[in-house]
Amino acid sequence: MSVTLTQGILIAIWAMISGLDAWLQAFFIFRPIIVCTITGLILGDLQLGVIAGGLTELAFAGLTPAGGTQPPNTVLCGIMTVVIAATNNTNPTTAIGLSLPFAMLMQYILLFFYSSFSLFMSKFDQYAAEGNTRDFKRLNFIPLTIVIVSFGVVAFLSAYAAQTPMHALVNSMPHWLTHGFELAGGILPAVGFAMLLKVMLKPKYMPYLVLGFVIASMIPFSNVLPVALIGGIFAAIEYFRTRENMALKAQIKDLSARSQGGGMDDGI
Repeated sequence: MSVTLTQGILIAIWAMISGLDAWLQAFFIFRPIIVCTITGLILGDLQLGVIAGGLTELAFAGLTPAGGTQPPNTVLCGIMTVVIAATNNTNPTTAIGLSLPFAMLMQYILLFFYSSFSLFMSKFDQYAAEGNTRDFKRLNFIPLTIVIVSFGVVAFLSAYAAQTPMHALVNSMPHWLTHGFELAGGILPAVGFAMLLKVMLKPKYMPYLVLGFVIASMIPFSNVLPVALIGGIFAAIEYFRTRENMALKAQIKDLSARSQGGGMDDGI
């Protein structure tokens, strides 16, 4: 299939919306699992969007912006993963590897914006010193508009205008190279999840991790919903146990305070 002009415009609009959310981090619709799903819906293949979203989300699970640093952009990676998979009849794991150059392109564009937007700081200081709140508010919309338009332009050019050379490039690749991209795309979700575990994993949660791995790898079933349900059960058990322990600690603290007798406030 090929991306039509209407689909290209819709993808650009969706990139602007999700790019704005990525800049503000308000609703987190910029995450790949949402970006890929909506892109798949626009291209008429919702199932592909959901599958690509799950794989790409895992790949970016441990990559989040921190301060002035920017990882490869999740919005462009999610959009182009679905576009490449749909237009070139490749599987999503291969498309993830092929979409990384587009994600890195948007990453460098945002890093350039971080540096260039410092030119506005003198005006912000001037308006703040003058107490000019109206112009101060208006000036905030200039960099925001530049970022939103950039997301739309890059997404439109990548998904619609560049689809013919992209299709020719993918078709000209030898089998060993496309297979290499497939392997790399298959490894990326594991790498992203490992990066997330490096930050979040604690010794007391290790039994849950091992149990989930055993269930997911040794019990034959066609989807991971049972694993998610079992995880939800253990999360509920942990929640109620923690709440009960906190209530007991509060009771013990109260009994200990009473057993110590009165304090200075009761005149004793």
